[in-house]
Amino acid sequence: MNNIYLKTHNLERIFSQLQEHLGGTLEAQPDEYKLKLDSGAVRGEINGINLRNNFTFLEYDVTFSEDTFLVSHTPVTNPIYFLYCSKGRLKHSFGTEGKKRTLHQFQTGIFSCDPSRDSALFFRKDEPVRGSVITVATTGTTKGQATSDHLRDRLIETFMPKEDEKTFKYLGSYNLKIAEQIHNLELIKQTGLVRNLLVKGIVYFLLALEIEQHEEDVRNLSRPGTLSVDELDEIKELSIFIKNYPDRHFSIRMLVRQSGLSPAKLQEGFKFIHDMTVTNYIRKIRVEFAEKLIKTTDLNITEIVYTVGLTSRSYFSKIFKEKYNCSPKRYQDNQLRAVTQS
Repeated sequence: MNNIYLKTHNLERIFSQLQEHLGGTLEAQPDEYKLKLDSGAVRGEINGINLRNNFTFLEYDVTFSEDTFLVSHTPVTNPIYFLYCSKGRLKHSFGTEGKKRTLHQFQTGIFSCDPSRDSALFFRKDEPVRGSVITVATTGTTKGQATSDHLRDRLIETFMPKEDEKTFKYLGSYNLKIAEQIHNLELIKQTGLVRNLLVKGIVYFLLALEIEQHEEDVRNLSRPGTLSVDELDEIKELSIFIKNYPDRHFSIRMLVRQSGLSPAKLQEGFKFIHDMTVTNYIRKIRVEFAEKLIKTTDLNITEIVYTVGLTSRSYFSKIFKEKYNCSPKRYQDNQLRAVTQS
């Protein structure tokens, strides 16, 4: 067992301590850090960005060669941790001896404790894990801002232990919206100030999605007939399948047969995860795929209509304009004009 203690909330010092324990090559830019790891102990990468003095974002994409705890010992800042698992299983416990709670792929978790306790991430040996952590310090002030930070006040009120409790723990439902935003982080190619602003915007949106997910789960606790974890897994698999094959002619009957869920459960699952019906989700995926084809191929609009699984050009134009406030032909002409001018 390898226990690594991170005794700071400062992101620069966190990465310094990580490099001290794990080795690797550290790349540092203003407010952003990347630790590349390739040794007998661990392989992968750890990325981090400082949002402001009280908010940080860390992403782990690692495989340890032995069971490993990363223990945050920060009694001064006493943070709230918003966790999300993108791949594998991410485990959290309060201290190395506490009960381990497992976040599966696409699942969220929120944890906080009184200052006397540590917060720990556990990585099982030889298991690839990808997970992100948004850390919110609950003490101190934010440099350059008013002492009263309304967002932080709300987070503390909602997610810190109450007076008669030592810990706050919440394992959430599966959320593909968060997975999509984390994927968007990977797509950012800009550098400097532009990159910094884009990353910060997405990370704050991730925090909003975490809060929204918690509120939705609390409401669902009192609602009968909610979906089980296995049923949510089926919805997740269907969502990925639809996204990978937007040209297929999907029907409710076909998806029911493939998933084994009832039509009612199917609709409930898509409403719960995507906040839309099955039909609207399929339409959304097709329009987004069409927009990508317009940007990246020489297909004409009619060919794109058939490529995304539709048959009516007028219907396609209608739903495309609803999403992008522009007809597909005009959008394509603008793309061609931009290429010509460049």
